[in-house]
Amino acid sequence: MDLLRFTTAGSVDDGKSTLIGRLMYDTKQIFEDQLEAIEKSSKSRGDENVNLALLTDGLKAEREQGITIDVAYRYFATPKRKFIIADTPGHIQYTRNMVTGASTANLAIILVDARNGVVEQTKRHTFIASLLKIKHIVVAVNKMDLVDYSEEQFNKIVEDFKAFSSKIGIDDIRFIPISALKGDNVVDDSERTPWYKGGSLLTNLENVEIDLDYDLDNPRFPVQRVIEVEEGEKAGFKGFGGRIDGGIFKVGDAVKSLLTGEESTIKSIETMTGQLEEAFPPMSVALTLEADLKLERGDMLVKVGNTPSNANEFSATVCWMNQNALNVGDAFLLKQTTKETTAVVSEIVEKLDINTMEHIDEKETLKMNEIGVVKIKTVDPIFFDEYKKNRNTGSLILIDKDSNETVAAGMIK
Repeated sequence: MDLLRFTTAGSVDDGKSTLIGRLMYDTKQIFEDQLEAIEKSSKSRGDENVNLALLTDGLKAEREQGITIDVAYRYFATPKRKFIIADTPGHIQYTRNMVTGASTANLAIILVDARNGVVEQTKRHTFIASLLKIKHIVVAVNKMDLVDYSEEQFNKIVEDFKAFSSKIGIDDIRFIPISALKGDNVVDDSERTPWYKGGSLLTNLENVEIDLDYDLDNPRFPVQRVIEVEEGEKAGFKGFGGRIDGGIFKVGDAVKSLLTGEESTIKSIETMTGQLEEAFPPMSVALTLEADLKLERGDMLVKVGNTPSNANEFSATVCWMNQNALNVGDAFLLKQTTKETTAVVSEIVEKLDINTMEHIDEKETLKMNEIGVVKIKTVDPIFFDEYKKNRNTGSLILIDKDSNETVAAGMIK
């Protein structure tokens, strides 16, 4: 089975935690003792129904405030697919948390309260999803039970959403009328929306096609480690372990080291369960080569004749995550694929207003949760593709050298 990673985003009280709880509950992912605990908690709180949001709001502060603060990952599976949910905060002061959770997602669920329609936060969440090049958006119009399952109200929200989303270029947008509280169109089709024929949320999650979301045209294999076996039945084995970040590699392909320029051909593709004839993203494998190349962590294998950019100066869109503001001239450790090098932010080109999607001239600093375009210079050149072409080879993080904290996440332009 393949794996779908998706993120959720919504304004306060849009029902995001309840929706995730409903998905877990209706797909039988909850243990009996968990159910008993939330039933008891719901009763003590005076809730009319079982409060499924209690399944996901894990932090004490979240339960007390009724809001999501941190990123929480939930796992479940159906006979068709495995899922990882990144439950992310929607509030502007937690933009960095949303970016973190959404950075590896194939799909984003944007919740909209059926009573309130498209609001400023809806636009902000969608804009961040588009910045991160999430190719599939599901607009879950929640609380349809509170508008009497009105088709007219649903259609109005669809029109409003399309009016602004057409400006930011997301191709696959699906709209689903749901009630997370009542369970309408979450796991099963609802009889209370006979006018809707687009399938439940789970049906859409099970069937959305993500294979073509990866860059399959440009083979990229960042070397993570050198594997050498000196004893036992595998004595003399030498391979290079890593994750395929782009393209398709086949036995017999001519490949090249970007650090040394040396060339060889792929002798075998090894996995824990045996050898393969070909491999593709996001598989983790070990490659053995016909020639004994001197590869190391931070190098990248590519097919001969197909190389990424190689530079030590470039621009990137970054989300600043640290309490201390970013200033021009600040130096960091930059990590991109398996490569690490020292980097300096040489210019803040512009800021982005994530509420209006407009550019801001004021660019002296970047403060926590702000997003901007910066120029970066590195000591060692890095090998990259544009983020819009390849999310794996086009992404980076900046790390504070003293505290070892990740202070920014970036997308190379």
